[in-house]
Amino acid sequence: MKEKKRERHTNESGMDLRYKDKKEVFKGGILGAFIGLAVIVPGVSGSAVAIIFRLYEKLLYALGGIFRRFKESARFLLPIVLGGIVGLVLGFFGVRALLNLLPFAIVALFAGLMLGAFPAVTDEIRGEKPTPWRIILFLIGLLFPVGLSAFSIFGAPDALSLENLAWYHYLLFVVVGFAIAVTQLVPGLSATALLMTFGCFTPLINSVSFTYWQQNPMVLLVYGCLAVGFILGLLTVSNGLSRLLERKRAPSFYTIAGLSLGSILTMFFNPEIMEVYTSWTLDGAMWRELGIGMALFALGIIAANYFVRYERKRVLKNQ
Repeated sequence: MKEKKRERHTNESGMDLRYKDKKEVFKGGILGAFIGLAVIVPGVSGSAVAIIFRLYEKLLYALGGIFRRFKESARFLLPIVLGGIVGLVLGFFGVRALLNLLPFAIVALFAGLMLGAFPAVTDEIRGEKPTPWRIILFLIGLLFPVGLSAFSIFGAPDALSLENLAWYHYLLFVVVGFAIAVTQLVPGLSATALLMTFGCFTPLINSVSFTYWQQNPMVLLVYGCLAVGFILGLLTVSNGLSRLLERKRAPSFYTIAGLSLGSILTMFFNPEIMEVYTSWTLDGAMWRELGIGMALFALGIIAANYFVRYERKRVLKNQ
């Protein structure tokens, strides 16, 4: 009876944005937390997590249709927004501290989680013929985050100062906010790598303190410009991606699969982790962190893969 009611609701008003139960609401919160963490941890992709939870297309639809179906979209997005705030706070004050303590090991854990969950992305193209064009799209997707990361290492500008900015710098931050929104909607793109490419990552991270805000209150305007660009990006790009998935689903997911795999590679190849590599010396501390990192990498793969298989069984059971 509930399924028939759900189908009728979907047919009358488009995609059904209601959460089925409290577990799905919790998944929405976890998805938001990963979106928040994606700003801190290089290579983490919130939209890839949305695919794993089978909420990706609903997320795009809700963002793109926020004005058409405000009440339903807002209800769907609320747990994600709240989770995003929690993830951002934990990222700044929790994960950031762990990254300073054991950077390689923590990155390895997140890389393992993303790799273990990768089959959820390839599930979307299961049964689709791997034509030459689709393989090219996969390779483009694979190389794009690697190229972006390489540029952030070898060709990025010096860190941009957030003090004594000219008027056009604030417009630049609107553009940066828009670009960050794109990284959150396209699986495999890293907000961290993008910020490093613009030379903004370290200054923005270091600016998050009450002392800095008191000494440089104009940085709050920078945050505001980033927020405006981010919201504009979410509302415009989500609608375009949603339509693209409707019309060119298989080619789109071939590209997404490449982007997702490429982003996992960049977790071990970005400016921050390269600094860790150059600081290593052949001593016990290096081998200890390598050992912990490999163990956490394997643990992440096992945990995420178990969850993907659990989700497959649950979907098959409900069909």
